[in-house]
Amino acid sequence: MNLKLETERLLLRPLNFNDAEAMFAMDANPNVHKYLWNKPAQSIEESIKVIEYVQNQYKENNIGRFATILKETEEFIGWTGIKFVNDHVENGNTNFFDYGYRLNEPFWNKGFATEATQFWLNYGFNKMNIKKMNAYTHAENGASNHILQKCGMEFIEQYKAEDGIQWKWWQMINPNN
Repeated sequence: MNLKLETERLLLRPLNFNDAEAMFAMDANPNVHKYLWNKPAQSIEESIKVIEYVQNQYKENNIGRFATILKETEEFIGWTGIKFVNDHVENGNTNFFDYGYRLNEPFWNKGFATEATQFWLNYGFNKMNIKKMNAYTHAENGASNHILQKCGMEFIEQYKAEDGIQWKWWQMINPNN
């Protein structure tokens, strides 16, 4: 996949193995994983497996999470993007488009997540013609819940996952339909 996209401050491109070190640094941070099952990455091999998984999504679904790079410094700040969820059931759903992101802690509270979210929702609805976009967040993740709401996603319901964690289910219908 050779797609390269950009926002005012961000470059968005497919993940590659050169991102493994920066991804591992992000995913090894316990603060980044506070609302992600509290299981920080223990080795760079975990990051390499994630990149392989995402690259398979590009091949199978022609979309997946993208490396998110700060234009000003060319730093990997995390990943953002759309994926097609067809490998598990989430809140009783499968075969759906999911928007998600993960940014490394030094890049929090700078508007990058909002900028990326607005871009990807627009891209999904206007370029991919997705009819409905979903997202799910840890119920206590106030920052992510706020960003999704601010960007126009509608809170649908709170649900308990198999592991007992409370999550929020978000949805946005394509405004062009």
